[in-house]
Amino acid sequence: MSDEIKHECGVAFIRLLKPLSYYHEKYGTALYGLNKLYLLMQKQRNRGQDGSGIATVKLDVRPGNRYISRKRSNQKDSITEIFGSIHDTYFNKHRDKLNNPEWLKDNLPYTGELLLGHLRYGTHGSNTIESCHPFLRQNNWISRNLVLAGNFNLTNVDELFNYLVEEVGQYPKEKSDTVTVLEKIGHFLDEEVLDLFRHFKDKGYENKEMNPLIFDTLDVGKILRKAARDFDGGYLMCGMIGHGDAFAMRDPAGIRPAYYYKDDEVLVIASERPAIQTTFDLRFPQIKELPPGHAAIIKHNGTFSVEEINAPTEQKSCSFESIYFSRGNDRDVYLERKRLGEVLTNRVFEAIDGDLDNTVFGFIPNTAETSFLGLVKGLEAKLGELKVKRIRDAGKDITDDQLKEILNQRVRVEKLIVKDAKLRTFIADDSSRDELVAHAYDVTYGIVRNEIDTLVLLDDSIVRGTTLKKSIIRIADRLRPKRIIIVSAAPQIRYPDCYGIDMSKMKDFVAFKALESLLKEEFKGHLLHAAYDRCRANERLPVDKVENQLIPLYDIYSQEQISDKIAEIITPPGTRAEIKVIYQTLEGLHEACPNRSGDWYFSGNYPTPGGNRVVNRAFMNFMEGKNVRAY
Repeated sequence: MSDEIKHECGVAFIRLLKPLSYYHEKYGTALYGLNKLYLLMQKQRNRGQDGSGIATVKLDVRPGNRYISRKRSNQKDSITEIFGSIHDTYFNKHRDKLNNPEWLKDNLPYTGELLLGHLRYGTHGSNTIESCHPFLRQNNWISRNLVLAGNFNLTNVDELFNYLVEEVGQYPKEKSDTVTVLEKIGHFLDEEVLDLFRHFKDKGYENKEMNPLIFDTLDVGKILRKAARDFDGGYLMCGMIGHGDAFAMRDPAGIRPAYYYKDDEVLVIASERPAIQTTFDLRFPQIKELPPGHAAIIKHNGTFSVEEINAPTEQKSCSFESIYFSRGNDRDVYLERKRLGEVLTNRVFEAIDGDLDNTVFGFIPNTAETSFLGLVKGLEAKLGELKVKRIRDAGKDITDDQLKEILNQRVRVEKLIVKDAKLRTFIADDSSRDELVAHAYDVTYGIVRNEIDTLVLLDDSIVRGTTLKKSIIRIADRLRPKRIIIVSAAPQIRYPDCYGIDMSKMKDFVAFKALESLLKEEFKGHLLHAAYDRCRANERLPVDKVENQLIPLYDIYSQEQISDKIAEIITPPGTRAEIKVIYQTLEGLHEACPNRSGDWYFSGNYPTPGGNRVVNRAFMNFMEGKNVRAY
């Protein structure tokens, strides 16, 4: 999207099901797991620009020896920094031991059978190394050590935090969803281990005999069911317990993506299916999706199961995965993005009055290319219908030249807008920064005919409209088109997200700015204050009774009215061309992405009760002039 937003984190987990010597013999290296983890993370690098981290757990380690290793980085190229440092330890300091798997496991870190990687895209807060996953909860009891990483945001952190303080008696070091989740799962892990200890103690077992018994009988699913019953949000959480049990747990609505693969050598879990396919050379049908509300659980002995943790609700997988977040080499994502463009065909064709001869089509930015291919496919089908009609209308008297002219007509597709990745604005003062920002994109001159051609530009989504106003429209206008039509493959983003995307403040949405402007222009500003009063009244209700109070405001106007106002807002002063904005419809979104019905940022229909509370809080923050997150 032309408006950059921070978005989804990524998770990568590998459980080696054979001894390190097996991989050394078959694949020529005892570092097979680390190599695969590196690849799995690199293939999901789109999901983490603020930092990354890895952790490993070794199985069957003698007391007094290190069995958990962790390394995190918030450097610009954090994956390379982490694995480069580990590589240096192995190849520069212990190269002579690389063919000795037993020595490597006994003496060097990161040679465990369980490997967990995380890529961080921070939605709020600082990008310090302490914010990078995995998080570690330590204890001298091996089965009470917990490593956690995930792609998640919870809407009810306050309630979960208060439970830990008031009901459990803990004293958490900070109030964040990551720490709260770690401590809540850790609390029930502690309880279960202690219960098992007392159980076996009562049966007459000695203390030194306890660990193997606890390892075998620890019920990870039971722990997760207790810990996650009050979680409200979207999540994929992966955890490793010190003795070797591990899990990956998905939210009941399936908001966040989760995929897995298992054979007799490895179990692999990741946020994106193509990453698993590429890393392990697998076919599409071999990868399974973790069902919503379920957890993939693997015991220390390699036993694997998928268990229901919370009853699945109506599946609301995030549609932004198809629109923007996921890598486009996933088959489903590719086809959905292409269809998003294709279903816009009729509306674009109407907007240009069917005049394909005098219209040039392009896209911005590069992530919109697949949707653009779909739009072009639809326009070519339209052109085909027009060609058939012209030939039929000409009848038997059509000449060869006329026939050639008709058959040679093409949709005018051009590469017109190019982002200048080299341009930086950090040296500019405030007064000149906007001028430099306007040149963040460059154009191809001489293709658009002055004051004759209409220029259609497809974007994958429009959040703030800032880049369109400050850069794209200004520089596209230099081509001197008669009209510029901006087309969004996504519907209007009207409501905040609270499940992981960095879209939490009403003032940032150009659709909301358009709504506010329309209400004030028509002397209906009092409706904003009435909605504010309803939001405040809703604060006193149980969370499951709270309703989204912004939907009635948006319902006052049609999508076209709001789109026209957005066109006014994003038009820079002095623009010569007429500016029009076309958005995808909700119906078009659902047609293109039938398996990703999560559309709350467009529709206001949140998949969890906490979503309505968040949108009302975000609106109250706006009305009160507070520039803070709503959850």
